[in-house]
Parts: sequence; structure tokens; C-alpha cells
Amino acid sequence: MEKERQAQTFKALAHPIRPAIAEKLLERERCVNDIKDIFEATQSNISQHLNILKYSGIVDFRKNGNLHCYYLTESEKIQKLFIQQNEHIFYASV
Repeated sequence: MEKERQAQTFKALAHPIRPAIAEKLLERERCVNDIKDIFEATQSNISQHLNILKYSGIVDFRKNGNLHCYYLTESEKIQKLFIQQNEHIFYASV
């Protein structure tokens, strides 16, 4: 079961914009319009990416009036994953 969860997480982060969104969410909770403005993308495009991240359990949201504000569900795990990825890239390039 854990291997399936790991595979689902990696699959969700396979598109370049999704890890970038997760990195922004490491800083703080953000609403869809904030994320849209950061990445200069359409709201529907960002919403599709956020839905994939939500389905995989990486993010969740809370409603603030009409806004959907997203946050990482397990920020420490995502941060460790990014650190390991950066170390792998560094050592692979040496």
C-alpha cells in the first residue's frame, strides 16, 4: 500500500508546474488566484493541476468565502522529497 502511495505522489509531481506549485505552498497557504498570478496561467489550468495534487493527497483546501485556498497536507514530507531530489541531481551531475 505504501508503494502505491509513493507512486501516486511521484506521478502527481511529474508535470513541471506541480512541484513548482508545491514549492510555493511550502512558503504558505495560497488561493487559486494567487497561484494563477504567480505562474501566469489560466485559472482552469491551475485548478486542473491542483485537483491532481489534491487527488494524490499532496494538497487540500479550505474555503474562504468564494475562494479556495490550498495548503500542503504533509509539508515536511514534501520538503524532504525536494531535498532528496536536489541531492540526487547534484550527485548525478558530479
